[in-house]
Amino acid sequence: MTSAKIDGASIATQANVYFDGKCVSHSVTLADGTKKSVGVILPSQLTFNTGAPEIMECVAGSCEYKLAGESQWHTSGPGEKFSIGANTSFDIRVAQAYHYICHFG
Repeated sequence: MTSAKIDGASIATQANVYFDGKCVSHSVTLADGTKKSVGVILPSQLTFNTGAPEIMECVAGSCEYKLAGESQWHTSGPGEKFSIGANTSFDIRVAQAYHYICHFG
């Protein structure tokens, strides 16, 4: 099931803008200190680097992604998630706006 809202959170009002505006997100911190970001990626193909492990949850739209070291692209749509390890990277390509929640671990 897709997360429709995040209760009990502190939200940074200034957006994080990456890749010349192709990815825009807001940082979210829950009461227990858990960090997330909520955002949108506009049509593009991008490479993200990770520090901590991440789980990308699709809220709307869809994307294709490829983890570092893989050659095959995978698809993720509404309600689906994919995991990325710490200190690695992944490629993502989006044909229409991809709305997501990034859960940091």
